[in-house]
Amino acid sequence: MNYDVIIFDADDTLFDYKKAEDFALTSVFEEFGVQSPDTDYVALYRTINQELWNDFEKGAISLAELRVERFSRLFAGTGLTIGAEEFSNRYLGYLGAGAYLIDGAVELVEELRSKVRLAIITNGIREVQLSRFSKAGVDHYFEHIIVSEDTGYQKPHIGIFDYAFNKLGITDPARVLIVGDSLTSDIQGGLNSGIDTCWYNPHNKPNATPVKPKFEIKQLSEVLTLL
Repeated sequence: MNYDVIIFDADDTLFDYKKAEDFALTSVFEEFGVQSPDTDYVALYRTINQELWNDFEKGAISLAELRVERFSRLFAGTGLTIGAEEFSNRYLGYLGAGAYLIDGAVELVEELRSKVRLAIITNGIREVQLSRFSKAGVDHYFEHIIVSEDTGYQKPHIGIFDYAFNKLGITDPARVLIVGDSLTSDIQGGLNSGIDTCWYNPHNKPNATPVKPKFEIKQLSEVLTLL
């Protein structure tokens, strides 16, 4: 066995975030009287949201600010007169109900749990992430689910990995592997903390960054071959 501990990212690694986001956006817009929201609204939201999450990874914005600012910018750009904070709160409720797993995720963690210790590190919002893990029925597979909001750090900052290592009692980083879809968050974070990295790249995206993972996979089941 090459590894004692495997750390997973959550969104777009184990969970289908786009599907959850689509459900949440459609539901909250309808609740606020915007039926079948214009696709331009959704596209603009996704652009704004990604920009703000990138800023969050860099420590340029807090999670509390991000939660509301993305909708403040959206409404400013579309002319919608909706309270951003109230909209955000309702949106997060719907997002937390979107427990959609990536194909093969359950089978993978079921197979792995008898072989290695499992944990999750996620930059998501605590109430949303824990709700989704519970609703999906996968939370019991993991020793710890570590959310950036609880640690004061976010991937790729080494602080969240130090927090995780302390929780898991890890003394040998060489025996740890992180699996995630984000080069800038999961893979860079793993490199920062001295652990092996596996880039989950199901859509065969080119890597035009200086971040080089040790492994690259296109299907979650391939993790089993790395043990």
